[in-house]
Amino acid sequence: MDKLYWLDKITLQDRAKVGVLAFYLSKIQQRGYPVLPGFVVAADVLQQFLENLNSSESLIADLPHSSLHLDVNNWRQLQQVAGRLRQEIISASVPPHWLRTIFAAAKQWPGSSLILRPSLAISSNQEMKNVTGLLDSVFCPCEEAEIGAALKLLYSQLFRARSLLYWRSMGITLPQINLGVLVQPVDSCIASGVLNINPLAYDIEATWGDCLAITNGEVLPDVYYIEPETGVVLERQLGNKILAYGLDNGTHLASEELQLTSNHNCLPTYLLPESQQQEYALPEAYLQELIVLGNRLVGELGTTLTVKWKLVPSYLASTSKIYITEVTVPQPIKPNIQFIQGIGAARGRIIANAYILNSAQKLLQVPKGVILITSVITPDYLPLLRGVAGIITEQGGLTSHGAILARELSIPAVISATGATTILQSGEKLLLDGDKGEIYRLTEEEENFPIAEMEKTMDDEKISDHQFTNLPIIATKLMVNLSQPQLIKQVQSLPVDGVGLLRSELMILNILKGKHPQQWLLEGRQKELLELLSEQIMEFARAFLPRPIFYRSLDLPAYNLTSLSADSPLSQSSILGERGVFNYMQYPAIFELELQALAIVQASGYRNINLLLPFVRTVEEFVFCRHKVAESGLMKNHQFQLWIMAEVPSILFLLPEYIQAGVMGISIGTNDLTQLLLGVDREQGKFATIFDESHPVVMKAISQLIQMSQAGGIPCSICGQAPVLYPEIIDKLIEWGITSISVELEAVEKTYKAIARAEQRLILAAARKQLIDL
Repeated sequence: MDKLYWLDKITLQDRAKVGVLAFYLSKIQQRGYPVLPGFVVAADVLQQFLENLNSSESLIADLPHSSLHLDVNNWRQLQQVAGRLRQEIISASVPPHWLRTIFAAAKQWPGSSLILRPSLAISSNQEMKNVTGLLDSVFCPCEEAEIGAALKLLYSQLFRARSLLYWRSMGITLPQINLGVLVQPVDSCIASGVLNINPLAYDIEATWGDCLAITNGEVLPDVYYIEPETGVVLERQLGNKILAYGLDNGTHLASEELQLTSNHNCLPTYLLPESQQQEYALPEAYLQELIVLGNRLVGELGTTLTVKWKLVPSYLASTSKIYITEVTVPQPIKPNIQFIQGIGAARGRIIANAYILNSAQKLLQVPKGVILITSVITPDYLPLLRGVAGIITEQGGLTSHGAILARELSIPAVISATGATTILQSGEKLLLDGDKGEIYRLTEEEENFPIAEMEKTMDDEKISDHQFTNLPIIATKLMVNLSQPQLIKQVQSLPVDGVGLLRSELMILNILKGKHPQQWLLEGRQKELLELLSEQIMEFARAFLPRPIFYRSLDLPAYNLTSLSADSPLSQSSILGERGVFNYMQYPAIFELELQALAIVQASGYRNINLLLPFVRTVEEFVFCRHKVAESGLMKNHQFQLWIMAEVPSILFLLPEYIQAGVMGISIGTNDLTQLLLGVDREQGKFATIFDESHPVVMKAISQLIQMSQAGGIPCSICGQAPVLYPEIIDKLIEWGITSISVELEAVEKTYKAIARAEQRLILAAARKQLIDL
């Protein structure tokens, strides 16, 4: 049997084969969440099993194709039919080679028991409402015969009377039911429970041992009430926990002591000592970890969901660890909507008509108010994006240029939506959800359904002045990443300390008129370009005076400037080719023009402008640039700062030499640093699961750079996506001593509050330590 799907390898195309539960668990596991390992017995295995049933009864023979449209009002007949169907399934034989395959896969885990979880999907336009309790998980020992019995028991639940009633009431036929079986290991756990998330509040339920005690209603769990925005525990209530499922002090109870059904005979119960009953089951450190996980999952799956978790003891891992075992996401969308899954790159939801721009087309004017669908977005698409309502790309990661542009322009976007240009058609009405990374094709009847709700949500999400009143004072500087002048007015009133990253390559596209800067020079238009560039930079400097602006000089690898002149000597560079400062050494004229523009801005009285050099590989490259900067006269202003981006890993070894050569500060670009440390192309959405800016390697590099900067007496900022994608690392950044954090416009508010919480926690920890010392 080749119908096993490992949880960490499930794709969007497998959704119907594995069911909704397995799909969502796989989705978050592939994004780095701690999901209990497992594999799925595909839904079509059930179909094959039903087709192989050998019975003379017409009801059974027709089962694989049955409509299940019984007379559900005749309860006696319903019970009789349900009983006959279930008995037929339980008494049937599962092919031995199926069992051998499942057993061989399960034996890779060290435990002796398994749990088989139903993972259901309906291949129709119906929503699955009120399915709680419709199908139950089944426990079994990890033995071939036991696995076969458990599999049949789970399948038979489709034909319980209450299940048949549900299918009939929803108009669902058996061929529309896709039931995957998620197989996972079972072993002892310290504690487990449920994290319930809704827009107004979180609560966490916890008990000792396995969550089965909560599911069965045999204990009153501990409950923690959480304030979603701050993560503060508002209230905690000690439950009434008399018994637990699992292992008692690491040993199985004797079989004669068990009084359990066959479904749970591999997961014994034991009575808890009275002292343990009076303790909270969830240690404080893991409570905080669950809160962080909840906040992250909201960004992935939406504001309403239920998460089951378990705390595994240290003998199963290097340290005790929280695992996610189940995720339930309500279906908020009405029926008859087709679905495409991608990666949410820019927040917001919008309904608009699709407009497909194929890669073979030349860049033309795009109609205003449409959802632009294309293979990939490169920086030269900027003029096309100004009037679009949403963006969908087939390629790209969260730190790709398309994602960055969408976030800066506040355009809802979904990236890495495989096959979007072929599945979707220009002109059809779409719902794009940039929060969840989902795209829905709407029918005429449903076009207006979610608009009122979405408009309210989007209005709530807009940045407004009242959101920034009564904020605590923070010591860490918060900066903003910008490139578009039209956003200046919106940013001016925000509580930011300046522009930590002025992206010149995106800013300059406003004035290049489709030509590479090199082409302007070749045409003798240097003076015109200089005037336009200096005016553009001055607009930012004027708006933020006296707050500093860090202008990052041009980083123009031609691989992502496909529409610009192919005659440019830069046009053949690769992703790691003629980037950043290396370009300046090969073709210094453009860099010299930038320095002239900065000098004009400085001479006009705007001394808040500073220079940030991109993609510096060697000290020799920096020395070349520093010499050019000195020649321009910029360094005569003692306020002027010359920084470099910390994004090429060589800086981890060369920073003291850079400082000695005149580097005045560094800004950590986690996007490039991550792709170079992990060997992953950030433009490729298919690598999203391993492009992890919170990876221990990346975090160690960031920590090292902060420490080396402190030792060298220079400031250290961070301007990549890491603090936004993983806000929990802000605590570490503050603890390590980061000087400033620079984020995109949409992340200013939540980053400010995250910095405030982190600083308050450090102050509190220091005060407690002082009291202890006293």
